[in-house]
Amino acid sequence: MAEYILPLEKLIEQFRKLPGIGKKTAVRLAFSVLEFSAEEAEAFAEAVRGAKANVRTCAVCQNFSDGELCPVCADSERDRSVICVVEDAKAVMSLEKVKEFGGVYHVLHGAISPMDGIGPDKLRIRELMTRLTEEVNEVIIATNPTVEGEATAMYLTKLIKPLGIKVSRLAYGIPVGGELEYADEVTLMRALEGRRSI
Repeated sequence: MAEYILPLEKLIEQFRKLPGIGKKTAVRLAFSVLEFSAEEAEAFAEAVRGAKANVRTCAVCQNFSDGELCPVCADSERDRSVICVVEDAKAVMSLEKVKEFGGVYHVLHGAISPMDGIGPDKLRIRELMTRLTEEVNEVIIATNPTVEGEATAMYLTKLIKPLGIKVSRLAYGIPVGGELEYADEVTLMRALEGRRSI
């Protein structure tokens, strides 16, 4: 027997399909939606429908876009000789907030993970390789510092280096305000590898 009435149970189940949403959070979100006015509920549903219908991938970098090109690729001021490769569109948004990177991006839409059945053929690597013309001087690999992210970085490096293009990796290490005694071995190793002179 269901814990809640059927319409509410269905709503809870839909929220549970979202990554990182457990049962308690799904219940809380479902009850929040029930508190919406009819107009707010319709606007919420329309936003979901609109995003699903109108968000697509950029023809160049594979980032999310509502047109043929994303805002970065459409910007003629961006330096197209440097491509920063990321796992997902959220990483583009994070890097853009810093306002320090003037190049362009390429979104893989995942990372190599044999355990999850994700091989290189499931990522947007082919599209990246077609972008590597004489105009490109450097590819910055900014995949996550996970086993999958590292495997993806190594795979891409093996593909790109023979083309004579500089391949670099984001430095990872101790966060500002962090204490050395609480850092794990991998973080400390990355911090040492990514050190620079001052």
